[in-house]
Amino acid sequence: MDEQLAVYLNDLYEHGRAHDAGKADRLDRLRNVEPDTARLLGVLVRATGAKRILEIGTSNGFSTLWLADAARSVEGRVVSVEVDPARSAEAFTHLGETGLDDFVELRTADAAETLEGSGDESWDLIFLDAERPAYEGYWPDLIRVLRVGGLLVVDNVVSHADELREFRERVEADPRASEALVPTGAGALLIVRGTSVDTAAEARIQR
Repeated sequence: MDEQLAVYLNDLYEHGRAHDAGKADRLDRLRNVEPDTARLLGVLVRATGAKRILEIGTSNGFSTLWLADAARSVEGRVVSVEVDPARSAEAFTHLGETGLDDFVELRTADAAETLEGSGDESWDLIFLDAERPAYEGYWPDLIRVLRVGGLLVVDNVVSHADELREFRERVEADPRASEALVPTGAGALLIVRGTSVDTAAEARIQR
């Protein structure tokens, strides 16, 4: 990462912290990932060579910029989904100012609809940082659209452990998934999709 982008990202993160400090309602906050988690995302993209990257939860684009910079280094591309058009507009501005807009497609769309509309094994890496109560419902599509050997990264697994308990139990019970917790930032859960089980077993899992 070049120095100019690093300074931009640091300023953007500090702006996010200041913004969130004055917002009582969590939905009004930007809720950017911690810098250590953002760096982890960049390393994971580069280490896996992920070219087809899906981000669920753009916010103002802080994590999107980290993903885009890494995607540029491996000739990949990011699709980032955000339900709030105002947040997508902020992210669009930041991508343009950093010259990373060629590596990202921003979509103002529902996460569930995006996953349902994605083909089987269509993503190499997915970063999930959205509304946590919905994650368990996303799981059948998350594992379906992730390629075998692909990586799903879920944020806030330590900071909001209670909210994600049932989701984690579902992941742990699925024989297609291997997971490990990285206790950095708010806690990142890394999930790798292994070889699919037989169709009958898969149907039982999805029920």
